[in-house]
Amino acid sequence: MSEPASEAAAPARPVVAVVGRPNVGKSTLVNRILGRREAVVQDIPGVTRDRVSYDAEWAGREFVLVDTGGWVSDARGMTAMIAEQAEMAISLADAVLFVVDATVGTTDEDEAVVRVLRRSRKPVVLAANKVDAPQFEADAAAMWNLGLGEPHPVSALHGRGSGELLDHLLDVLPARGAAAPSDGESGPHRVAIIGRPNVGKSSLLNKLARAERSVVSDVSGTTVDPVDELVEIGGEPFRLIDTAGIRRRVKEASGSEYYAWLRTQAAIERAEVCVVVIDASEPVSEQDLKILSGVEEAGRGTVIVFNKWDLLDEERQRYLEREIERDLRAWSWAPTVNISALTGRGVQRLARAVDVALEGWGTRIPTGRLNAFLGRIVAANPHPVRGGKQPRILFGTQTQSRPPTVVLFTSGRLDAGYVRFVERRLREEFGFAGSPVHVEVRARAGRRDR
Repeated sequence: MSEPASEAAAPARPVVAVVGRPNVGKSTLVNRILGRREAVVQDIPGVTRDRVSYDAEWAGREFVLVDTGGWVSDARGMTAMIAEQAEMAISLADAVLFVVDATVGTTDEDEAVVRVLRRSRKPVVLAANKVDAPQFEADAAAMWNLGLGEPHPVSALHGRGSGELLDHLLDVLPARGAAAPSDGESGPHRVAIIGRPNVGKSSLLNKLARAERSVVSDVSGTTVDPVDELVEIGGEPFRLIDTAGIRRRVKEASGSEYYAWLRTQAAIERAEVCVVVIDASEPVSEQDLKILSGVEEAGRGTVIVFNKWDLLDEERQRYLEREIERDLRAWSWAPTVNISALTGRGVQRLARAVDVALEGWGTRIPTGRLNAFLGRIVAANPHPVRGGKQPRILFGTQTQSRPPTVVLFTSGRLDAGYVRFVERRLREEFGFAGSPVHVEVRARAGRRDR
C-alpha cells in the first residue's frame, strides 16, 4: 500500500530576509505582514530577539520571514559592521525585502547595505516605509536613487500599500527555498551540529571529517558561514551541517548571539536530525535548553551529545546526572552519546544514535492500530469531568511523519495535561525514539457529550 501524499516531506518554503538600518520600521512591517504582533518593536536599536523567523502567508503562498532587526551601529567601523551583518542575513535568504525610511532619505548605512545586495545577486524588493499619507509618496520616489528598482511606498504602521508590496514580493520569490533538498530526500541524510558557542561543534566536525575543515578557536563567534561536509560515521555516509564555517574576517568577533541563533535556525531548517552538543564539563545552561526547544518546535530528530567527557572527574559526572534528571527530563526521548571530540572517544557511536532518531522521526502508525491503542487508554484512563462534561477521544489518525503528527478528534476540548498523558503513552507504545511527537486536538463543534 502506497504512502499517502501527506507523508512526503513538504518542500522547503522560500525565505525572505527583511533588512535595513535601525529604526526604519522593519519589525513593524514584519508584524503587519504576519497580521499579528510577533516581532519585538522598540525605538532602541540592537534589541535581541529569541525568535527571528516567522511563518508567513500571502495569497495562498507560504514563506518564511526573517526579521534581521537588532543591528547595532556605532561610530567605529559602522559601515563595515552593517555590511557584514547584512551579508550574513542575506546569504540565508531566497529574496530580500529592503526597508528604508522615506521620511529621512538615503543614508550611508543604506548605501552600505545596497552594496551587499548588489553583490549577492538575490532578488530585492525595496520598501519605502513611513509613507503614511499620499502627500509623502514623493519622498518614496526619491529612493529610485538607490538603484534597486521601483521603491514601493508603504506604511507599516497603518498598513497602507502593504498588499501591493506583498504582491510584488511573491512575483520575485522562487516556488521553493534554495535550502530545499532535491530528488525526494535521496542521498545522505542531513545532520546539523548545533549548540552554544565553545561547546566543541567545529572540533566534532573536524574529527568526523578527519580534516581541519572548520576554524577552531577559543573566541566565540569564529564560525560564520554554514559548511556542509560529507563524512562516514561507522561506515555510513552523512551530510553534516556545521552551524559554523570558516570566518573570513576574524579581526572582530562581532556576530552577536542574535546572529548565532539566526545561523542555528537556518541549520535546523535544513536538517533531518540535529546533534545538539552540550559541554559536559559545565552546568547545563539556559541556552542549551533554548536550543533543544528550538529543535523540538521545528520537528527535527534529536541526538544529545555530551562533549568534553575527557575533562570530567567523578564528582562532575554525579552533578551532570542530576542536571540531566532535573533539566533535560523533557527530552528523555532523545538518544544521548558521551564523547570527546578532542580525542575521538565515543564519536563513532554517533551513527547509531542518528539512525535511531531517523527511525523514530519516520515512524508511521497504521490508523487501525492507533485507534485500538486509543480505545484502551481511554477506557483505562478517561478524561476528568470538567464543568459537568467529560470530553472523549472519538478517533485519531497520524496525518504525517517526519515528525510524527497525530490528530485527535474529540467531543470537546482536552486538558493540556491529558494531551501530555496521551503523548507519553504514545511513546511507550510506539517508540518514536529521537523524535518529537506533535499531538493536535480537533474538537467537534456543537457535539453534545453523552
